[in-house]
Amino acid sequence: MLSAPAPGLLPLVLGLLLLCGGGAGQYSSDLCNWKGSGLTHESHKKDVEQVYLRCSEGSIKWMYPTGALIVNLRPNTLSASYKHLTVCIKPFKDSAGANIYLEKTGELKMLVQDGDRSPNKVYCFGYDQGGLFIEATPQQDISRKITGFQYELINKGTASDLHTVSAPCRPCSDTEVLLAVCTSDFVVRGSIQDVTNEAEQQESVIDIHANKLYRQKSKVFQPTEENGSWRGQIKTPLECGVRPGDGDFLFTGRMQFGEARLGCAPRFKDFQRMYKEAKDKGLNPCEIGPD
Repeated sequence: MLSAPAPGLLPLVLGLLLLCGGGAGQYSSDLCNWKGSGLTHESHKKDVEQVYLRCSEGSIKWMYPTGALIVNLRPNTLSASYKHLTVCIKPFKDSAGANIYLEKTGELKMLVQDGDRSPNKVYCFGYDQGGLFIEATPQQDISRKITGFQYELINKGTASDLHTVSAPCRPCSDTEVLLAVCTSDFVVRGSIQDVTNEAEQQESVIDIHANKLYRQKSKVFQPTEENGSWRGQIKTPLECGVRPGDGDFLFTGRMQFGEARLGCAPRFKDFQRMYKEAKDKGLNPCEIGPD
């Protein structure tokens, strides 16, 4: 369902794409983050500025928004297949002053409406669904307005990414679990100690006691005073209905905007079964090491 663009918005988009108007494009100094100000525009003009970023993650910070921005995101590896990428953005807590649209061939779809105060909400879309078009909304006082968000480009070709982005509550198949072991940002064996449901954020925080740490890219799990054990927290959508329970699980997942997000999490005895069956057939995508 396409939302109705603001007056004059669609001609601006088409005009820019046809190189008939708009501001000059500019690159960020580090190609990951962009910070700009609408005060560089004349107040009576609706300038459209192009921003080009070539990075897998970063941020946009637009102070005193006026006119509009077109944000062009590209992965930082030349070999990446664009059709397998998912773009996720997480607006800053106090982001205000502009609407964020998806734009493709001149058609606009509302992604984040100015004034949306959904804390910690992440918006994801396929790379091929369009680019980001950000238009400032009319303001009597722009001095207090900053529109901003973090972004990540995710390779949805891997099982763990596909699961956490598109269907985080769906049980993983055997193949997805085995691939998640190879590709996840963290892989641990442990038990659920407690679950805290945060209704406002629509998230559950899972406290994990891990007795085996296979891999982690960030320091999600920290050693405890008990010899050979670790503790950490993983987040998952509230709708998944995670509850404390007995027994060990194999927890996998990925880091998203600095937070650990749960991916595939089979009971450990089920993982042992599927791992042995695949190993016996020579179909294991990778070795996980001893239990």
